[in-house]
Amino acid sequence: MGKRIIPLLLLALFSASTFGQKYFTRNGYIRFFSATPMENIEAVNNQASCILDIETGEVVSKVLLQAFQFEKALMQEHFNENYVESDKFPQAVLKGKIINLDKIEINKQGSKQVQINADLTIHGVTKSLEIPATILNNNGEITATAIFTVKPPDFEIKIPKAVANNIAKEIEVTVKFNLEPVKK
Repeated sequence: MGKRIIPLLLLALFSASTFGQKYFTRNGYIRFFSATPMENIEAVNNQASCILDIETGEVVSKVLLQAFQFEKALMQEHFNENYVESDKFPQAVLKGKIINLDKIEINKQGSKQVQINADLTIHGVTKSLEIPATILNNNGEITATAIFTVKPPDFEIKIPKAVANNIAKEIEVTVKFNLEPVKK
């Protein structure tokens, strides 16, 4: 049921009059990576939803946490049950706005460097972030990419001391959204 609600909520956002020229994906790529001398941990999710309004600069992205795929099943189990508690907090949500939108023209061909001020909610905790991103317009096809870091304690994610050396203090997050125009 949760997988159906998210697209419906995103579509409801599309219909809001505050959005102008909109782009959307339900198959966005999100990867997180933790590098330590003990081990590397990587998880990938290809089911992230994102909407981008290129006129207002508003962006909303949602991802089901249980959809992250790990190399080891035990890592995936610990991630969902012990760290993000995905049964209680099933999704991560990013809501933000491109702050330098007035200096760029996303609807024109080429690559643009943008700054997004966003609120990221994970594990029931919201944190404000400034995220550098790149938006590429290739013949009307929009690709948005970004790399940023998050700290588990900022989202009240507790790492047991027994495995604290196995998880990086800062987790690298990589996103890539191939966005298509929303048809009216």
